[in-house]
Amino acid sequence: MRLRIGLIALLAAFLVVISGPSFAATGAATVKTRHGKLGTYLVDGKGRTLYLFEKDRTKKSTCADACAVAWPPLKTKGRPKAAGAAKASLLGTSKRADGTTQVTYKGHPLYYFVQDKKAGDTKGQDVDGFGAEWYVVSPAGKKIDR
Repeated sequence: MRLRIGLIALLAAFLVVISGPSFAATGAATVKTRHGKLGTYLVDGKGRTLYLFEKDRTKKSTCADACAVAWPPLKTKGRPKAAGAAKASLLGTSKRADGTTQVTYKGHPLYYFVQDKKAGDTKGQDVDGFGAEWYVVSPAGKKIDR
């Protein structure tokens, strides 16, 4: 019995470690800025990098299923907030096919990259995946192509 409980606890701890950061909306999302080697770019309230997907031609996301697993959308419950050099006038939202609300910036749906493990990581920069390229976003709402 002790062995079984120990194995269950070990498995639970392992799942927490490999699951990485949570991308679930728990309230109103915050979009702010960070300065790094790519310049000044958008991040969430915890400093995690945000990306745009060039396949998105409108504020409606074209990234679902396996794409949304690799590139989780920035979701919100309520009106998103701007901080730092992010502009509140460029923030918006759109409804996803699953009924959740995704944050947009200057009409671009915003996403995380699952391989970014800590604040400031930009491993998704210039990645070509799911039919188009992914870029970090400037405070002006444009892709940063470096």
